[in-house]
Amino acid sequence: MSAWHLRDYHDDDLDQAIQIWDQSRPADERPAFPVSEVMAAVESGQTAVVAVVGDELVGMAVAQAHGKRAWILLVALAARWRERGIGSALLAELERRLRARGVRRISALLPADAAGTKALDHSGFLSRDDLTYYEKLEPRESADTDVLRALGGRMLAEGLWNRMAGMEREKQVVERRIVLPLTEPALADRYGVVPPKAVILFGPPGTGKTSFAKAVASRVTWPFVELFPSRLAADTSEGLAAALREVFADLVELDSVLLFIDEVEEIAGVRSGRAVDPGHGVTNELLKLIPNFREHDARLLVCATNSVRSLDPAFLRPGRFDYVIPIGPPDPTARAAIWARYLRAAIDSVDLSRLVEASELFTPADIEFAARKGAQAAFEREVTHRQGEPATTEDYLTAIADTRPTLTARAIEEFTEDIEKYSRL
Repeated sequence: MSAWHLRDYHDDDLDQAIQIWDQSRPADERPAFPVSEVMAAVESGQTAVVAVVGDELVGMAVAQAHGKRAWILLVALAARWRERGIGSALLAELERRLRARGVRRISALLPADAAGTKALDHSGFLSRDDLTYYEKLEPRESADTDVLRALGGRMLAEGLWNRMAGMEREKQVVERRIVLPLTEPALADRYGVVPPKAVILFGPPGTGKTSFAKAVASRVTWPFVELFPSRLAADTSEGLAAALREVFADLVELDSVLLFIDEVEEIAGVRSGRAVDPGHGVTNELLKLIPNFREHDARLLVCATNSVRSLDPAFLRPGRFDYVIPIGPPDPTARAAIWARYLRAAIDSVDLSRLVEASELFTPADIEFAARKGAQAAFEREVTHRQGEPATTEDYLTAIADTRPTLTARAIEEFTEDIEKYSRL
């Protein structure tokens, strides 16, 4: 047989990793850590190593670190590759990486005779017979459910990050500047990188700023709370500034949170300098609340705006926001990826390049709308004629022609100017 070697876990290893998991345990075995929990740890940047032979994944080990302690969540080996030292090598590499992150105590919890138990014995791990494992399955709602519900917040589904089709330039910036420091805090601290506490996303309407905020919350597994300035003003008789104070005070009760404020220019616009200006006090209040918000761990404020140039200069000052990140319109490569996501079964029956060219000024939201419109036309035709024909390129080109693009040449020109003047990466 060919030689095996170790490497980092990659996103496209998922299918093989689950197959290895299934091979590594009897059908009736109840693992201490379910596969969903293991994969969530991997996606959030926890330590994961795989063993491969060519393109075949033959082993995998995953650990989750909490400060100076880590739990081994998984040691899985392909059936025909056991007893070859792969498990011990995986554990040794896992241990090396955990030590580099500052971990000093590594624990494992596996069913008796599970895959990996022999590797643990051979790697210096000691089993203890004086411990009893207790487990209580709690509902998904956490202790701060009432606070989260009152704020209109929720836990978002896993995997939103991977569903962000296209927009690879923006994804790369957001991942490097925001996601990685939050999911690799020990490593960030070692290199003197301070995880962000507040960021601004700016760009034309419909380019995906809200989707990026939700994807980050999904990736770091924090509750997502969206603050609507217009709704705050309607829900209180004490004024918008007082409502802001109340919301930020409630947020302190949450263990972690991503607070998202869309169209933040409504409460942080350029001040006139006149004390009687009704927006003056609101902007002042928000400027005072942000430093206090930044003092708490596991907090991230994401503000989005379609008009960064309309924000008050004090709001944009370094020290309040770590990054000011442009989220621009999709380029042709991104448009192709977005179209491919929504075309689904019709992907083989249409000329994708023609759709990409025809939708030059389209945002992701515009493309989604046109894709739905084209699919609806094909569906209605099939209901009438029952000929089994798929949606065609013409169906989607007609939908594009009937869709008013969000972007204009002038909007793109202004966005380019804003990148030069305001972006801070």
